[in-house]
Amino acid sequence: MRSGTSVGAHLREGKRSRSNAEMISKTECALQELEETLYWLELLSDSGIVKTERLSDLKKEADELTAILVASVKTIKKHRKKNE
Repeated sequence: MRSGTSVGAHLREGKRSRSNAEMISKTECALQELEETLYWLELLSDSGIVKTERLSDLKKEADELTAILVASVKTIKKHRKKNE
C-alpha cells in the first residue's frame, strides 16, 4: 500500500519542481516505487495469499505507468539538453 501510493506523492512533488533536474529526480523516484509495488504484487501472487487473476489488472496498470514515466523522463532529458 505504501509503495503504491508513494508513486502519486512523488509525481505530485515533481509537478511543483523548480527545475527539470528536480522533476526528473521525482519521476525516477516514482519509478522506483512502481518497481517496489510490482515486487510486492508478485510476492502476494507467488505466496498464494492473493490469486494471480485478482492482481493481473494491477500489474498491467503498473507496467503501463512504468512505460509512461520512462517516456516522460526521456522527454524531459531531451528538452533539457536542447535548452542547455
